[in-house]
Amino acid sequence: MTDYNQVFENNRKWVASKLATDADFFEKMADSQTPAYLYIGCSDSRVPTNEIMGLGAGEVFVHRNIANLVPNTDLNVMAVINYAVVHLEVKHIVVCGHYNCGGVKAAMQPKDLGILNPWLRNIRDVYRLHMDELNAITDEHDRYNRLVELNTQEQAINVIKTAAVQKSYLAKGYPIVHGWVYDLKNGLLKDLKIDFEGVLHEIQKIYDLTGAGMMQKDNNQ
Repeated sequence: MTDYNQVFENNRKWVASKLATDADFFEKMADSQTPAYLYIGCSDSRVPTNEIMGLGAGEVFVHRNIANLVPNTDLNVMAVINYAVVHLEVKHIVVCGHYNCGGVKAAMQPKDLGILNPWLRNIRDVYRLHMDELNAITDEHDRYNRLVELNTQEQAINVIKTAAVQKSYLAKGYPIVHGWVYDLKNGLLKDLKIDFEGVLHEIQKIYDLTGAGMMQKDNNQ
């Protein structure tokens, strides 16, 4: 483990390296941020957000929690989404899970995990929604990784359910919501290729928050 004081020495070296290539780097960073991406990922320390995307400071607005969840009752993630969409006007929202996720694995165990129970129930709900598919996978590791993918997909759908995303897309044509999975073993990102427009149209039969009358139109047909 890196010594505590070494962190500050590392920081000074990092500052020096940035100034060596761009003397105005920190002044530009302090001025404003205009990220094109909102990244919602897992808190796992093995997933360095900017690095895996090949993007620098100021290009990604980041929110992380255990197992990259987007519960509608979590004011933290809801506030992040609202700020990113309404004020930063991000063009893309990425929900990124990762294989070998400890949170997803914990949710697969028949154990009382105390304060984690209500949080992990969101993942168990994903399992319930996709129980037939998951139970048909005989290899436990493969089932575990498939749940990682399905959890990421469902959390991306939860993002699409938000009023901020629906209203912004109706008015401006963005943001687009994506689901990715990061593979710790090879460093590669997998695009789950979520059909954003198709999902948006389908969920608005129930979750229309735009005031555009999607629910009423479908009910009158």
